[in-house]
Amino acid sequence: MSSALTRDALEAFWMPFTANRQFKNQPRLLARAEGMHYWTPDGRKVLDGCAGLWCVNAGHGRKEITAAVAEQMATLDYAPAFQMGHPVGFELANRLVKLMPGDLDHVFFTNSGSESVDTALKIAVGYHRLTGNASRQRLIGREKGYHGVGFGGISVGGLAGNRKYFDSMLLNTDHLRHTLDLEHNAFTRGLPEWGAHLADDLERLVTLHDASTIAAVIVEPMAGSAGVILPPKGYLQKLRAICDKYGILLIFDEVITGFGRLGTPFGAQYFDVMPDIITTAKGLTNGAIPMGAVFVRKQLYDAFMQGPDGIEFFHGYTYSAHPAACAAGLATQEIYEREGLLTRGAELSKAFEDAVHSLRSAPNVIDVRNLGLVAGIELQSRPGAPIGARGYEALVKCFEKGILIRTTGDTIALSPPLIISTAQIDELVTRLGEVLKTIA
Repeated sequence: MSSALTRDALEAFWMPFTANRQFKNQPRLLARAEGMHYWTPDGRKVLDGCAGLWCVNAGHGRKEITAAVAEQMATLDYAPAFQMGHPVGFELANRLVKLMPGDLDHVFFTNSGSESVDTALKIAVGYHRLTGNASRQRLIGREKGYHGVGFGGISVGGLAGNRKYFDSMLLNTDHLRHTLDLEHNAFTRGLPEWGAHLADDLERLVTLHDASTIAAVIVEPMAGSAGVILPPKGYLQKLRAICDKYGILLIFDEVITGFGRLGTPFGAQYFDVMPDIITTAKGLTNGAIPMGAVFVRKQLYDAFMQGPDGIEFFHGYTYSAHPAACAAGLATQEIYEREGLLTRGAELSKAFEDAVHSLRSAPNVIDVRNLGLVAGIELQSRPGAPIGARGYEALVKCFEKGILIRTTGDTIALSPPLIISTAQIDELVTRLGEVLKTIA
């Protein structure tokens, strides 16, 4: 059916983060997937260079996940999480906290990264109120940060396109400077040497607002959706130290960096920095069923578990810890452990780095950034054209060439499934290089 969709048949679906009119005039449809590849309705094979949407870390069509979900649906299709529970939710929670560093030993289940962020922000503000610091309500994000599309997430986020129609609906927010600087760090392999001092921008905000008003700072350890922006060496450690100095909670948004993307289970372990809260989603279930999770340190959880018996945190979702999603999560974690996927990125990172940096001499490339199994190839914006025009052309031509990439403006993002082989890395980058030669 999908291969025969008419233009009118495409109209009812208002597509997210998509140029709807352009897409519907020339649709790019994916009909099935297995391993490292998608197939179009007409049978054309497409190498997945971005793990679907940063989420299919174990590759497509994993029969173990399908079987686990089918069995769970046949046994218990749905159970409420309000004042009730089911075994698989507790089983998944116990499995996941074992992956966490330090005392991040409690997990609150959500359905997406956006919900995870809003949940984390509420936990942070609530924690300070419960511990006698009710004035700490301000939330600090970072320019170019992406924290989903809830009103909380766009308020602390720093991408203009996500904010321009809605402004900042949470009034008590502010933003750190971003860490992207091509003048000092262009074509760096791995973490940039220059820029740790940018963390000192938090001191400026403390001076401006007073520490007694600031609840938390939320950052992505590595900013993905803004175009793969890396923290300079020492930056996150310095940010942690400043937060400790002023009693500010530190939240890591690991929706992208979680579950092996950097070659460690989480970015917190890669950078050896202990946040107070970690938000996740995407790779939690290998993208098979929507699910997110928020991990909190013991002291935060314990702060809510005081006072008389009753509901300690008035928050949650109809589908929190959905049985089928939990089954998908458990099956996914078993695959990660059995195949060593949470650390495989470290084994492949050098080959991946060498491959993507071979593109530095391609036409219009002004920077290449990489870490683990993620890379950003930034193109010079086309003079006289809207920002993103050159990137969009690359997206379309890559799909025609048989590879799937992500673009943010004029930056190409690569984040392949963690099962990728070195031969497939070469294939992905070679085809991308061929496309770049055709773009004026």
